[in-house]
Amino acid sequence: MNIYQIIIVAALLTETLVSLIADMLNLRNLSPDLPAEFQGTYDSEDYRRSQQYTVVNTRFGWFKSGFSLLILFSFWALGGFAILHRWVEGLGWHVIPTGVVYIGILFLGQSVLTLPLKIYSTFVIEERFGFNRTTPKTFIADIVKGLAIGAIIGVPLLSAIIFLFEWAGEWGWVYGWAVTATILLLVQFVAPRWIMPLFNEFKPLEDGELKRKIEDMADSANFPLQDVSVIDGSRRSSKANAFFAGFGRSRRIALFDTLIENHTKDEIVAVLAHEIGHFCKKHIPLNILLSIVHTGILFYLLSVFLHHQGLFEAFHITDSRPIYAGLIFFSLLYTPIEMVISLLLGMLSRRNEYAADEFASELVGSGKTLAEALKKLSKNNLSNLTPHPFYVFLNYSHPPVLERIRELKST
Repeated sequence: MNIYQIIIVAALLTETLVSLIADMLNLRNLSPDLPAEFQGTYDSEDYRRSQQYTVVNTRFGWFKSGFSLLILFSFWALGGFAILHRWVEGLGWHVIPTGVVYIGILFLGQSVLTLPLKIYSTFVIEERFGFNRTTPKTFIADIVKGLAIGAIIGVPLLSAIIFLFEWAGEWGWVYGWAVTATILLLVQFVAPRWIMPLFNEFKPLEDGELKRKIEDMADSANFPLQDVSVIDGSRRSSKANAFFAGFGRSRRIALFDTLIENHTKDEIVAVLAHEIGHFCKKHIPLNILLSIVHTGILFYLLSVFLHHQGLFEAFHITDSRPIYAGLIFFSLLYTPIEMVISLLLGMLSRRNEYAADEFASELVGSGKTLAEALKKLSKNNLSNLTPHPFYVFLNYSHPPVLERIRELKST
């Protein structure tokens, strides 16, 4: 094994081991006693099911992780990356379509192999716990649409990156970063109005008391409310949510129909106040800026390691350094850096959630209403009420719901 093989294998196994330890600690932290804050919201059966849901998903996660590693290591050991490289190179095409075919085959292969896992998660686990409302037709349509959108955005972007690294030499990473950052920004404008409606139906919130309350809340926050939509989330799941996406005229606030069904008007207003808090606290542009910086770091390091023949030899390609293959190999080498960055971003995200909670409680006059909404959301989504701190540190973008409720009750 060369040094790159050792680093990649060690990084992947370490990441898996750390995740396994966090999972084990998380399961051990499941408490038989319902936290006092949830008395009156959960009954004993609800609490039992929430813990069982955590156990089932954790164990299924172990299987998925082990399966993915087995496929990767088997394909790697059998020389699959090099064999596929020789085959696409033998087509005699230009480097750009050659690279698109190479990465496309790897992506489609992974998608096909993991499809049974997605089917099992949706139609067995989610069905077992009463969440699934996805029909086979919708499931298939979502996959087809997702692949189509991925191809429409991904193929031109991948082609541009390969071209720029070929054409611009040592400055290719700068141009590749600029193009990728531009695409990231464009998607923020395009997704709310053009991509999201391909998967869900958005209807304007009907005139009435709820709409008036939302408009009054937005006015008090000096938030330029353009429209509020109701999304048919119940087509796929009984879980509830609300979200804020986009910028300027493409900005969209959406309420899941399941949220409207299961919460009071004041609770819905409090949830939306939290989402508006992210806007008013500048969290969204900050996240985009960090994403762009993160992408720049990735492209710079990619430009460095694309010149290292040892990286390609680690995957049994000894006679060349094809850029398209280097993109895949570097993504594996980048694993430990990505893990560290994700931990830092997770810490920032949890801090921002607390800030948005504080903004919402000040805006609506009390934290109790949002706390009640969070209790109902956790019950309806069978959230784990007692996650282990190490598991939270590794995986959570939001603080544990119990900590958020305690913080809100103090405001």
